Amino acid sequence: MWHPIKHYRTIHHHKMLVLRHCFRCGLYWQGLTHDLSKLSPVEFLAGAKYWQGTQSPNNVQRRVEGYSAAWLHHKGRNKHHLEYWIDYDAKGEGAPMAGMRMPEKYVAEMVCDRIAASKNYKGDAYTDAAAWEYYDHSRDHYILHPETRAQLEECLLILRDEGEDACFAHIRTKLLGKPK
Repeated sequence: MWHPIKHYRTIHHHKMLVLRHCFRCGLYWQGLTHDLSKLSPVEFLAGAKYWQGTQSPNNVQRRVEGYSAAWLHHKGRNKHHLEYWIDYDAKGEGAPMAGMRMPEKYVAEMVCDRIAASKNYKGDAYTDAAAWEYYDHSRDHYILHPETRAQLEECLLILRDEGEDACFAHIRTKLLGKPK
């Protein structure tokens, strides 16, 4: 089924949530420019084709086609995705691919993105634990730099245990070093 209007509304709703969250962290430019690649033809057309409203169309495209061209395009253009930061291990230690350390502003945007995606897809069933639960479900498979992993997990656990206000305060003051 073809759902360009519903897909656009999902994108817009997600972008507005991320915008608000990024603004709470003092990340104004990132809030304004978040996920603009979703409007590119390779991402938008796949999203409209595979839209379901309860999960990312990229997951559906991956199941149907064997890979998601939309996701490959998206993660290569958006620095708030941990997959953007995977590269060959320059030190040659361990696995050939390794997670590079993400700058804190992208870790912060990643947290905002995960909260917004959880709200978007869970709707009324959303709780502050949702982003942690989604992360925890696959965390053993993520290729992340150890410091980035620790920062992400700390933020998501604060969100889960203390709520959004505490999470965004932590991001602003501890992660980004901005005044209260």
